[in-house]
Amino acid sequence: MRQLLVVIIQYHLTGRYDYDLVVIGGGSGGLACSKEAAQLGQKVAVLDYVEPSAKGTKWGLGGTCVNVGCIPKKLMHQAALLGTAVKDAKKYGWQMPETLRHDWATMAEAVQNHVRSLNWGHRVQLQDKKVKYLNLKGSLLDEHTVRGLSKAGKEVVLTAKNIVIATGGRPKYPTQIPGAVEHGITSDDVFWLKQSPGKTLLVLKICSFVFVFFPSGLKADDPFHFVQQMAGLVTDYMEAYGTRFVWRSVPQRVDRLPSGTLQVTWSDTESGREHKDTYDSVLWAVGRAPETKTLGLDKLGVHLNQETGKIVVGPDESTSVPNVYAFGDIGEGRPELTPTAIKAGKLLAHRLAGQSTDLMNYDNVATTVFTPLEYGCVGLSEEEAERRRGKDGIEVFHAFYKPLEFTVAERDASQCYIKVICERGGDQKILGLHFTGPNAGEVIQGFSMSLQCGATYRHLLQTVGIHPTCAEEVVKIHITKRSGLDPTVTGC
Repeated sequence: MRQLLVVIIQYHLTGRYDYDLVVIGGGSGGLACSKEAAQLGQKVAVLDYVEPSAKGTKWGLGGTCVNVGCIPKKLMHQAALLGTAVKDAKKYGWQMPETLRHDWATMAEAVQNHVRSLNWGHRVQLQDKKVKYLNLKGSLLDEHTVRGLSKAGKEVVLTAKNIVIATGGRPKYPTQIPGAVEHGITSDDVFWLKQSPGKTLLVLKICSFVFVFFPSGLKADDPFHFVQQMAGLVTDYMEAYGTRFVWRSVPQRVDRLPSGTLQVTWSDTESGREHKDTYDSVLWAVGRAPETKTLGLDKLGVHLNQETGKIVVGPDESTSVPNVYAFGDIGEGRPELTPTAIKAGKLLAHRLAGQSTDLMNYDNVATTVFTPLEYGCVGLSEEEAERRRGKDGIEVFHAFYKPLEFTVAERDASQCYIKVICERGGDQKILGLHFTGPNAGEVIQGFSMSLQCGATYRHLLQTVGIHPTCAEEVVKIHITKRSGLDPTVTGC
């Protein structure tokens, strides 16, 4: 306490701070903001501390994306795609053994080693750019003072002209369900398992609970916060390839049996009937909570959305308290996406350094769900476009197509689908684009730039496609939903 009083008195009397900028949170956004600020001549410190998950899982510098999100997720997604590719290879003439077996431990070790290399790389980058890295749990004492607490309980007090909060979020547990915390895991844990989770029950929260059964326990992602039609296509594809979905069901409890397996009891919301089954693992994917509770924001008067717990921010990422800023997953109304946090962080650094006034543009940000059949989108959903413009104010072009790679392999392509939502009048400006199929992220990325440039349906028709590709089907699209014609692509 004495140290704290000395520090506060010092900066009030002298107007001098320890740093120009202190960033709380060493995820992708916080690291990008701090490094950019340092490059602009600012004196910068980053505080990052990972509280172990309920299961004790912990990791290094880099935040959710690097450690328990984008990076390990995409690598495990690739592992699953390779399994499918090996099966397809037989149709292409490759001689394969009759039985294929996936070794989780080999995959996990390779993925985890790559993540650790990224942890180390981030530390080296901070050092190279002269950013002070502190493995401390940060909280705010006032608009210029940050308190850092080490694992051993040692306190460090820092002052800064500006403070940036970029602490992101962590998975939620349904704590009202007996056994959920004791016996379940989350995305904070699954990527760091040494052995396969085995027969896995994934519990998703939409309007009601939905169970997803993964016999191999290899991977999963959540398509359900996107438009219902596209989510339906993805889940239909997954069901066709062995994933079992149980809809409109609510889990009641999770119990560990003497055998070591987990018994899950759930009830059907329509009939009220009770069901039970056993699993090796239960993975909860029922949402994420912002990391705001331990930051001391209530004492400072930082305005939070009481329902979500997220920080209310302005267009310039400012909070209700001067000199305190927040961005990334922790900001109310912001996309929970790594690239948006990185770009927002860099732009904020430029503004705080007095080098620019440019604001982050959160419109038409593309994203992809890496489900077995990938789903990518940019812009408005059909539902949102209709809500804003009215049913007669939009035109929806759509097509079902078959990737060439699927033909020889004799794979079902009935869920490969493209939808382009446009204004109905004038130049027919494109409002949204949705795509399910192979490499959806790679396809959507280029089209997302066209939306930033104000692309129209006419521009789409004037674009010559690369043949034969899946992306080519986007620029060939010509059948509207309104017409009622069959949108299945039958040839060139």
